[in-house]
Amino acid sequence: MATIIVLTEEALSDYDVTKLRELYSGATFHVLVPADTERNVISDIINHLSLFELREAWEALTERTEPAEARQEADEALATTLRQLTEAGLEAEGYVVPDDPLPAVTQAVNNLDADELVVITRPHAVEDTFHADWASRAREELGLPVLHLYAGMNRLG
Repeated sequence: MATIIVLTEEALSDYDVTKLRELYSGATFHVLVPADTERNVISDIINHLSLFELREAWEALTERTEPAEARQEADEALATTLRQLTEAGLEAEGYVVPDDPLPAVTQAVNNLDADELVVITRPHAVEDTFHADWASRAREELGLPVLHLYAGMNRLG
């Protein structure tokens, strides 16, 4: 049975769960959700503007997320994702990890002898363009396949 690490910044949608089930039926999933306590506001604004999300860009500029709130959001995203995977008939467990998830991903890959890493994020114009996104960084550091999917879309990152 394959072991798949899933790194996501938000709760998976039904579409994302269906995609995972189609790609990795019979696999065991280990979900990691970072608590985004050190959000980069400028990067968030550029990302939203690149997708023509004007309201979200304004909210990124004017709203501030406290660390406790970020941790709670990550806990909720993890719980929702695990519930959806289980309801889809998939075996899953998971954890909330620190802001920079790469050390936790590396540890999970080594401890679980993972077969693949799937990174599911929203599009991030700045990070994706300059290959500073989680998937690009993981490809450089880990010795296993890394698939980058955009959340809720049929597009690869």
